[in-house]
Order: sequence, then C-alpha cells, then structure tokens
Amino acid sequence: QVQLVESGGGLVQAGGSLRLSCAASISRFSINAMGWYRQVPGKQRELVATITSGGSTNYADTVKGRFTISRDNAKNTVSLQMNSLKPEDTAVYYCNAELLRGGLVFSGYWGQGTQVTVSS
Repeated sequence: QVQLVESGGGLVQAGGSLRLSCAASISRFSINAMGWYRQVPGKQRELVATITSGGSTNYADTVKGRFTISRDNAKNTVSLQMNSLKPEDTAVYYCNAELLRGGLVFSGYWGQGTQVTVSS
C-alpha cells in the first residue's frame, strides 16, 4: 500500500514564504523520484519541482530561484520551501512519487493535495 500525505499549505501574502511537506508511507517498495505539482481550476496539473533519490533536482522555470525542493530518504519525506511567493503561485499543490520494486518503475502516486493561496 502507498500513501502520500501533504501538509503545510495555507494563505500567505505576496512576498511571503511557505513550506510544504509530504510523507510517504510505503511497503515493499523503494522510492525513486519525488516531486511537487500544482493545479488551478480549469488548467492541467503542472510540474513545480522534482528530486531523485540521488538528489538531482529539476524546477519549472516559473519557480527557479524562489522554490527549493529537498528530501529525506531515510524518512521518505519530500519538502518544498517556497519563498517570494506570488499570486500566480496560488494553486492546489500535489506530492508525487515514483516507486521501484523488482527493477520495475511504478509511477502515478499522488497525495490528496494542499491548497496554497497567495494574496496580493
């Protein structure tokens, strides 16, 4: 069974900061990549940032220099530090995990989402 639980969303003024966290509960799997995606009503879910088990990161251009993704492999957690937030960062943020077992990759695991609202 796989469960991803996000926390840390909320309301913040433009220019402020928030930190999102995601804890993965897994059995008989190991975690490959983890990441954060976001979605606003009427639009497709979009990548925010990803991080591999080795620590390689990838960011959307819109958040580079403002957001930082990190993970704790021992605790199966991933975090997203969001600084200099803008109203256009308002969205539901989803944690994502790509799992490994027996040399196979299993993707498409999502958390329930956490709302981030940035007021102008």
